[in-house]
Amino acid sequence: MRKTALLIIDMFNDFDFVGGDDLLRHTEPIVEPILQLKRHFKDNDLPVIYCNDNFGQWKDSTEDIVRHVESSNGRDIAKRIAPEDKEYFIIKPRHSAFYGTQLDILLRQLDVEKIVMTGVASDICILFSANDGYMREYELHVPQDCVAAETDKRNESALTVIHETLGIPIDAAEAYIEQTKS
Repeated sequence: MRKTALLIIDMFNDFDFVGGDDLLRHTEPIVEPILQLKRHFKDNDLPVIYCNDNFGQWKDSTEDIVRHVESSNGRDIAKRIAPEDKEYFIIKPRHSAFYGTQLDILLRQLDVEKIVMTGVASDICILFSANDGYMREYELHVPQDCVAAETDKRNESALTVIHETLGIPIDAAEAYIEQTKS
């Protein structure tokens, strides 16, 4: 089996923007499937990598981002999905997890060839990250029950582009786990 990494994108979110309440409502149901994938990756000693916006704060650390979200509408999600020991946390300045970050270098150091992408928002950060991963020739997978957007329509449109344009498999987290059990 090719070495795979789980990316958890922008799940530390304050949801404090126009459309944030809608995104929060659509994000809550994806937390458990992401946690299910995370357990699978940890059980198989595969890397879990959080990639998160810096909220425009160029001096923030991982702890600052987590602390910022702990006093926001996203606090319950952040508590449930918090990083554990030996998990990576990359702060990203823009939409793609690859743009302006050390993600590609880390993945290559870990000998990762395949990436499972989860998180929000599917029509922005997941889509742009998937495109950038595709351009870097990673094999990609996006579990449909592990991504969300502000509306179902935007989520479905993004998944259609990810699948039809980039050829990335789209199915449920549980199906992915079943396919990869050793």
